[in-house]
Amino acid sequence: MSRETSEHLNQWTLIGNTDQRGTAWHYRLSSQGKENNHYPAAVPVADVERRLFYWKAQVAPLRYDIPASGLEDATHLGADGAYMKTVTDETRNVTYHGETGVAFGVFKTSTVHQYREWLLNGLAQLVTPDGLAVTTDSLGISSAGLLRGGAQAWVQIERPDTVRTREGVDFRTSLLACSSHDGSLATSFSAVHTMVVCDNTMAWALDEARESGLRWKIKRSTKSMARLNDARDALGLIVESEDTFAKDVARLCETKVSPRQFDSFLTFWNPIPEGQGAPRTRAEKRRDALLTLWNNDNRVTQWKGTAFGVLQAVNTYNHHIAAVRGTDMTRAERNMSRAMTGEAGERDTKTLNLLTRILETA
Repeated sequence: MSRETSEHLNQWTLIGNTDQRGTAWHYRLSSQGKENNHYPAAVPVADVERRLFYWKAQVAPLRYDIPASGLEDATHLGADGAYMKTVTDETRNVTYHGETGVAFGVFKTSTVHQYREWLLNGLAQLVTPDGLAVTTDSLGISSAGLLRGGAQAWVQIERPDTVRTREGVDFRTSLLACSSHDGSLATSFSAVHTMVVCDNTMAWALDEARESGLRWKIKRSTKSMARLNDARDALGLIVESEDTFAKDVARLCETKVSPRQFDSFLTFWNPIPEGQGAPRTRAEKRRDALLTLWNNDNRVTQWKGTAFGVLQAVNTYNHHIAAVRGTDMTRAERNMSRAMTGEAGERDTKTLNLLTRILETA
């Protein structure tokens, strides 16, 4: 199945607000540990600390063994009885799991962003004045989790209610904080929206001109914690993100896309190679899948004939249909990773840019 087994996903991710939204895709009663990982309301801060972020990443100088020149130079014998010596590289450090001892990676810096401090306490500083008191009437933790054996982590805070636009688009607004100990993710805070009809993630602002306000990344340095005050100012845009997203949706729903324009979009979005063979077959299947979404899938058909329908079709294809290639992640892990890195928003922007060119010329 996945690097993250069913047991892992049911014990190392915490899912909130199930009274309103139901259980997560990975829910298996038989895989639950001593405690259920689903919560009817927001996930308590104390449970995130106790169940996920109770440990710290540790740093140690990089040490490794090399052959020794002789007995006097040796520090120990190798498995084959050969003389070996341990050397220390003072310029690099190993970051490792403080409980399991598993190494996450080797880095030049010794600074780590501990998850409790940066994702839980740090996020709380951005959305409330009371530190850890993030479970207010308007905001609460909707999900948190660890992936890759603790190498990656996230905390998501969102409004408990679903917003519905005049065009019938239901979405939820959230603030996603993520970080990693293996260098795969920068510590960042971003505003995202989840489409209720398909559980897809979209960037908070669909207008490319506002994309610069989407994410705030924080470098790993000894002075970076002080930048959280600046991050609060940058993420002040989140306050207006619901209205902005709703306006963008309305604009896209008002933008008509004719059958001829959609066919032209398909041609450029998914060129069909000449000749026969696997590349052509894959391209044809991809085109057929998008056409099925456009014509027959209720996650898309209610907005068919509009720019938002095109975006929704491609976004749904990327989330739920496109093959997960070249990775040992599951589809759900890949989707979470794209949300954390901002790749999901970049794909949306690419779709809208292509569609804009089609509408201007077709």
